[in-house]
Amino acid sequence: MTPNTPWIRTGSVVSLIMIAGCATSPPRSAPPPRLDLPSEAMSPCRLDRLPARPTLADLEASYMARGAALVTCDAARRLAVETLQAERALQDRWRTGGSPRPGSGR
Repeated sequence: MTPNTPWIRTGSVVSLIMIAGCATSPPRSAPPPRLDLPSEAMSPCRLDRLPARPTLADLEASYMARGAALVTCDAARRLAVETLQAERALQDRWRTGGSPRPGSGR
């Protein structure tokens, strides 16, 4: 004859509770939408360097090249910030249950 211990009944009750707990858990949702950063925003900014013994022409050329590089770098930074803000707005709409408008970017 098998001994009737309370652990057998307790184990089956615990097993049923665990199964019922899994059945009532909410389904996993899809991950929030993400936007890809443009390659221009990911590339490093390159600034012109002077040669070892610069002449006045080297200084003037470098001054112009650095100005153009700063404008390009600032535009890439602005593009990255705008993409991040659009992604956050898209994720906020997704979290509140609003459907994102396709192709809107914001």
